[in-house]
Amino acid sequence: MNDARRGRSWWGLVVALAALPVVILGFLGWMAVSAAVVSRDFLGGNPEEVPCAEALAFGGARLPQGAQQVGACEVTAWLDTHYSAEFRMPRAEVRDWLADTYLYAPDPDTEFCLDDADLCLELDFMVHSDPEVSADAVQVYVTYEDADTARVRFSAFTV
Repeated sequence: MNDARRGRSWWGLVVALAALPVVILGFLGWMAVSAAVVSRDFLGGNPEEVPCAEALAFGGARLPQGAQQVGACEVTAWLDTHYSAEFRMPRAEVRDWLADTYLYAPDPDTEFCLDDADLCLELDFMVHSDPEVSADAVQVYVTYEDADTARVRFSAFTV
């Protein structure tokens, strides 16, 4: 009976020693994921300022004539790439700019826009394949600031 107990205790020690690397690797993996979630910079995910021409080109657009940039244009690249730009332009020219930029796009929406926008356009380039566009999707949200000025929020991203 004494020998049977001794055999079980050795197996317990063997199992514990075999499990130790798994526990250590699991803990290290958990630490790495936690660090990435807390600071996306760990994997290069903090926004960086880029020229607005680059941000718009990623989504197949150009800054409209006479537009005024609002704030910095940015790119965030982590698992996906996301460019954003914001600018003001003449309100009367917004629909023409969208139609000239995205010839195949549906008419901009006025009813179901997010963020209380007055006009929006959402494009899925997986549906509208365009070899000139690097983005998988583009979102354009337009808010009318007054009778003459529109504020445009542009984002283009991969999925």
